[in-house]
Parts: sequence; C-alpha cells; structure tokens
Amino acid sequence: MSSAAPPALLLEQVQLLEGPDQPPVVTAVLLEAGAYGAQGEAARQRAASLGLTPLRAEGWLLAPCLVDPHSQLEDPWLGTAETLASLERSAIAAGYGTVALLPRARSWRDRPERLQPLSAGGALQWLLWGSFSRGGDGQELAGHGDQLAAGAIGLAEGEGCPPLPLLERGLSLGEFGQAPLLLAPRDAALSQNGFVREGVAALRAGWPPDPVVSETVPLQSLLALARNHAGLRLQLMNLSTAAALELLAALPPQERPEATVCWWHLLADAAALDPLAEGWRVVPPLGNPSDRAALQRALAEGLISAVAVHHQPLDPEEQLLPLDQRKPGVAGHRFVLPCLWRELVVGAGWTPAQLWQALCFGPAALLGLEPPRLQPGSRRWLLFDPAQHWRASDDPWTPLAANQPLAGAELSGRVVATGLNPELWHGPPV
Repeated sequence: MSSAAPPALLLEQVQLLEGPDQPPVVTAVLLEAGAYGAQGEAARQRAASLGLTPLRAEGWLLAPCLVDPHSQLEDPWLGTAETLASLERSAIAAGYGTVALLPRARSWRDRPERLQPLSAGGALQWLLWGSFSRGGDGQELAGHGDQLAAGAIGLAEGEGCPPLPLLERGLSLGEFGQAPLLLAPRDAALSQNGFVREGVAALRAGWPPDPVVSETVPLQSLLALARNHAGLRLQLMNLSTAAALELLAALPPQERPEATVCWWHLLADAAALDPLAEGWRVVPPLGNPSDRAALQRALAEGLISAVAVHHQPLDPEEQLLPLDQRKPGVAGHRFVLPCLWRELVVGAGWTPAQLWQALCFGPAALLGLEPPRLQPGSRRWLLFDPAQHWRASDDPWTPLAANQPLAGAELSGRVVATGLNPELWHGPPV
C-alpha cells in the first residue's frame, strides 16, 4: 500500500540511528509535519498532546538518508532512459538524500557553464563531479580550477584510467589541490573485449573473459603516481577483484586511497547469476564468487570506503540490444538497501550501523560532506522495515531505466517513509 504519510506519527519500539558515532537505540520517536521531532519520553508527551495513537514499529529502523557517491545521468531534461525528475523521485523513495553525478553527459560536464546546480524541484541534494580531461577522452586536460570554482565536488573521468602522461601532467600542475580525484583503475586495452572476469564461471557460461590485469595493472600505476605526489586525494572507483584488494591491503593504512564498490558487485557474480538475467553487462565486469566475498570483507574492514549505486540507465530500445552491443550498466537505487540488508545484515551478521557506514557515512566522507545526523527539525531521514515484502513491478516510484536487474523480483525490506517525500507511505493505515 502506498499513500500519503500521516501528518504526525509516534513510533514505538523503533530502532533509532542518529549518527555515525551512536549505536542504534530502541525508543519512541515522534515524526511531525515530515520532520524528525523528538525521542523517548519527550516524544510520548508531545504525541499525547496531539492525541496520537502509537504505531508499533518493532524491528523498523529510523536513520539518516543514504548517500550515493557516483551515478550517471546523460540527459537530465529530455532523456528517454532517465530524467532528473524521474531519478530524483525514485532515489528519494529508495531512501537516498544525496546523489553525486559523474561528468558523463551528452554535454560532458567539463567546464563551468556545464556545472550549474541541478534542481528537479524536490529535496534531493544533487552534487556534480567535474572532469579530469576535456570530453572525458583522455586527450587534453580540462580546466580543473575553473570547474572547482564553479562548484564541482572533485574531478572524475570515464570508466577507464586516463593515459599516464596526461595524469602526470595534471598532477604536476596541481590545479585541483586537495579536491578528490576519482578514477577507475581499468585499462580497456587489456580487457580483450571480455565482459565477465576470467575464471571457471566465465568459461562455463560461455562469456568472453576479461583478465584481472585489466584492473590490477592500472591500479599499480595509480598507486605509484599517488606515492610521487604528496597530498593527492586519489579515490578509486568501483573496485571489483580480490587481486586489486590485495594490492591495497599491502599498503600502509596512511597510504591507502579511498575506494568505492558498486552495489551490484556485492550481490552478483558470474557463478550465481542466471545466464538470461539482466545484469551481466557491467563495467568493471562481474567477478567470481571469491571476488564478491573479498569485496564484502574489504567493505566490512574499511578497505573499501563506500558503496556506490553507479546508476547507469538505458532506455527500452538500448536494453534490447545484444549484450556485446549495448552500453554497460545496471540501474535502480530502490534495490540497494533491501538487497544489502538481506545480504550483509541478515546473511553476514552485520549491524545496521555497519551497513549505514557503507551506504551513508562513508560515502558522505568520500564526498567531503559533514556526517549525516538526525536532529530535531530535520527532514533527511528514512524509515525502513526489513521484514516488509513487496514486488518491484508494483512500485509506484520506479525509475524510467529499462536495465533494472531485479525489476520483476519480490523483495524483502522496504523504505516505509522518508522526510523528503511526504506523499510516500508504505506502512499500515494510521
């Protein structure tokens, strides 16, 4: 059931996670006019004055909204695969409060006039990455200082690592100072046109294999450059192999760059995914079960800093192309929290605080944001019911993207409400 949220609501026995340094506590919480009001006895007294009947919320979690450190949106206004409005609607309904967009676009975001603030008229916080090279083609440096002055949160590139001479030149010029540089450790020339990581599973499925060196060789180069440029805030985008994680683990903690992982790589691998399922065509490619297990361990240990949605929408026509001809990527903010709760909290024994470190506090730190916290008056909260079952095909807040890997699935765990959308309510009638 989806309807407007109640104007005021007292939640009894809800888990409350207020911030990164506070474990969840079971208490009463008052939500009033879409804002986080009070907790404990103060919440009960205020609710009594309003004549509210408490709603039993055992097992539910009230916590800060999630943060997506990088996704893509090529045409925010006229896109057939996704628009700014459709992505904002679906991301908020999935519990996200902040989404940072990579520079890839029809008009590549590589200059100040293309980095103007975005607004779809809603409450989602949009952030923009600037571009390391002009047009993202790795041929010529973009104006780094100008982009940062225009509001870019840092610099990024495409799905591969820029040529080393250009990287060295940009780092030597040092126009971006302490701003983050987000790069994917990937060399397409070494991938051999494969789209599943090499291994037994790829051979059995009959997919063209992508060797591990397509990630480890450029990663070694990036780490060497970082050692030679003190103060560089290098960030590694979408690590995907156990071998790459071993390279990071071998470094002293103070020399390890921050790193992200795409949510899909934590859930799917070449051995577990049905050969006909959506989700095979991603960059970096899906790995083996050992890669997926290593990524989960690295996230738990802090070797990986943040989980990214890396939303890459395709329109229905693009999605029907053969795998070797379509653009890579999966879409869907709405699957991240329920699937990772099931995989990591239920399956691997993580605490809710650990999951929020990966989905909220870690991504915020990576973007240079203040740690999200729940404070009286804040609307940047979500209410999550881990036990609620729902079908993705019945979701009224679905994005436009056609390449959603779980579009027909029945899921467990749902965002019941969020302060950023007062029209959303998936709880019982109150």
